[in-house]
Amino acid sequence: MLVPELMARVQQIHLRTHKLVNTALAGSYRSTFHGTGLEFQEVRMYQPGDDVRAIDWNVTARTGEPFIKKYAEERELTVHLLVDSSVSMDFGSARFTKREAAAQFAALVAFVAMRNQDRVGLGLFGPEPGLHLDARKGNRHVLRVIREVMAARPTQGPSDLASMLEHSARGLKRKGMVFLISDFLGVREQAGPEDGDAGFWGDHLRSLATRHDLIAVRVVDPLEETLPKAGRIHAFEATSGRRMELDSSSARVRRAWADAAEERKRRVTSVLQRARVESVELRTDQDIADPLASLFRQRARRGPR
Repeated sequence: MLVPELMARVQQIHLRTHKLVNTALAGSYRSTFHGTGLEFQEVRMYQPGDDVRAIDWNVTARTGEPFIKKYAEERELTVHLLVDSSVSMDFGSARFTKREAAAQFAALVAFVAMRNQDRVGLGLFGPEPGLHLDARKGNRHVLRVIREVMAARPTQGPSDLASMLEHSARGLKRKGMVFLISDFLGVREQAGPEDGDAGFWGDHLRSLATRHDLIAVRVVDPLEETLPKAGRIHAFEATSGRRMELDSSSARVRRAWADAAEERKRRVTSVLQRARVESVELRTDQDIADPLASLFRQRARRGPR
């Protein structure tokens, strides 16, 4: 993508998502996600109804009066965006490509985090881990995050999600929010433990989820699920390079196409559920803010983790 075109697309995403942050997502982020822990605030005298487990026994022993320790939540949160940059993410048959949908979703999360004085980091991945940006604050940093997602060179071959998750588990020391954004197509080591796969990516997913609040964002294009009745179609599978010719006028072919899509979704959903990872579906033919706003509402109803 040429630099002027790239910057124009980044600016479009900036304007579009900035408006959404101020409307659909305003106020819901802070009430949904908590910070990383507690910090000491003060010692005060015990009052009826206080939790006895909070009594500071050292101060109590010195003064002869019961005192308790008070803590305040450490509000600052670190948000990590792990974004798939494989070639399959450049496909799109609707309003946006999957890459642009991912960039807009990442921008929404980043801008709402920035508005709440939280830090945002980025990690790109394909067949191997790619660009990494340390978590920082500020509008310029958020714009760079968007730019890097849009400008990343598409990588050929299946995404090595297992390596990316393992790398993130080692590198992300401080607990935070992690958004894993991918179409999960052609993911290397797709098999599960029941198939004897020691490098199963679900194991690394579960490991990362035990230390961080992990949310998987599955990016979907409608053409991947429903084949239109358009006669003979020449198709190209981006992750494998395989070419095929399909007779889309055949109901059997369209049904097989839909069944294959449903099976892919089932396998990914099964892995996420076993790892106890919350998931969001992001579609290229629908409003980008809706899944995030829905996530915020669900989190607000049940309370933050």
